[in-house]
Amino acid sequence: MKSFAAATAALKRRLPGRVDTTREGRWAASFDSSKISFLPAAVVTPRREDEIGVVLQLANRRRVPVTVRGRGTTLMGSAAPVRGGWVVDMRRLNRLRIDVEAGLAEVQAGATTGAVQRAAEKEGWFYPPDPSSREYCTIGGNIACNAGGMHGGKFGVTRDFVIALRGFLPTGEYVEWGTVTRKFSAGFNLRDLWIGSEGMLGIVTGAVLRLIPQPPARWTLLTSFADELDALAAARALFRQRVQPAICEFLDRESVLCAERATGRTVFPGQAGRPVILLEFAGGVSEIEDLKLDVLAWAQRRTTAFREARSRSEAEALWTVRRKCSGAMFELGDAKLNEDIVVPMRHYERFARFLAGLKRSARLPIPTFGHLADGNLHVNIMYHRADAAEAKRAEAAVRILMEKVVSLGGAISGEHGIGLAKTPFLRLQHRPAQVRAMQAVKAALDPRGICNPGKMFDVVRIWEFPRLPVTLPWDHK
Repeated sequence: MKSFAAATAALKRRLPGRVDTTREGRWAASFDSSKISFLPAAVVTPRREDEIGVVLQLANRRRVPVTVRGRGTTLMGSAAPVRGGWVVDMRRLNRLRIDVEAGLAEVQAGATTGAVQRAAEKEGWFYPPDPSSREYCTIGGNIACNAGGMHGGKFGVTRDFVIALRGFLPTGEYVEWGTVTRKFSAGFNLRDLWIGSEGMLGIVTGAVLRLIPQPPARWTLLTSFADELDALAAARALFRQRVQPAICEFLDRESVLCAERATGRTVFPGQAGRPVILLEFAGGVSEIEDLKLDVLAWAQRRTTAFREARSRSEAEALWTVRRKCSGAMFELGDAKLNEDIVVPMRHYERFARFLAGLKRSARLPIPTFGHLADGNLHVNIMYHRADAAEAKRAEAAVRILMEKVVSLGGAISGEHGIGLAKTPFLRLQHRPAQVRAMQAVKAALDPRGICNPGKMFDVVRIWEFPRLPVTLPWDHK
């Protein structure tokens, strides 16, 4: 891997005190939540947005790869500097301001999602995108992969809340896509082109985000079912009643059993290991009271058991099983292929039958949970890394999974993006002409290929790389 020593020395002269070339600093920025390490030549921590332009001008001139990093919560290897070069650490660019009158948040890219949510809530507003790592992940990272979360079915994902973006092209030129207004129809919509582009078309330094009024009432209901098919059929029946939950989280039997063993508590007494759906409704007080009648009638008809929360503290207690399930899965294996696929609602039961068959043929546990209101399911193929036979079966299973998802008209990623981890499956999702179109956009905006190179288009089998034995603050373990 190139050292880029001369370019790094020039960068230090241009941005004194901002460039870290110590072994410790470079190692800390060499990996993200994929835990695959690629050592960069330097880590740059800007304190002003215009310093990003300086970095990119020099990188473009010297052909130095540049990888942008928020906190590194991505599971896909999107923030791993696979080609070395420079890592731009955005943590210092974290200012935010709430426009109380307009219901907008003006946010720098390094601000965490949790900080935006709390600032909005303090003023009576609500920012719905809700990744599970919200206390760590940044708005810039959310924009890069178009992050979603549990609220996506009712309220939408990051893209639905971005009014405007600002930042720098790979050449170092400053750009603004949109303005601080809710309507903008002046030219090509390059704002949306940047959202989900994983830092490959430029660097986002700030955004204007749309907020909605804070819902005055919430109600949480935990439901249990005889099996996965019953649970998924019941969810579809609820949606057919035009009932739109703010959150509709599904956990299959394996996920529930793992969570129950981790907590030492059975979700429903006498019904250990039953699949569950956790529902939360948000809206006006009278709206929620009216909704309860229909939902409780549905629960009486379709579930084997249900329990409603009568206070926010009771609601938090019900969420324990959901929060524990992901980390608890590591009792089934020390490695997982975590796939955030999306399945059309009409195929829920068909997909459940497929998944049951995949578990049998792969002879591996595949606990699955996710967001039923928008079809975004997290399929976790568990295996033991040191067991070559298990690893081979896991690799084969993930390919079969992706082929099935695409054949059903689904998506290989709903909120994580492609990065490195999903590169073997990009061409299952997209025809050659579609891939060429994306590559043409990349070449037009980044002709020297410096922004996050090696991602999306180059096939990388991430499971073949050694993983660092590190525990990150946001790990669910």
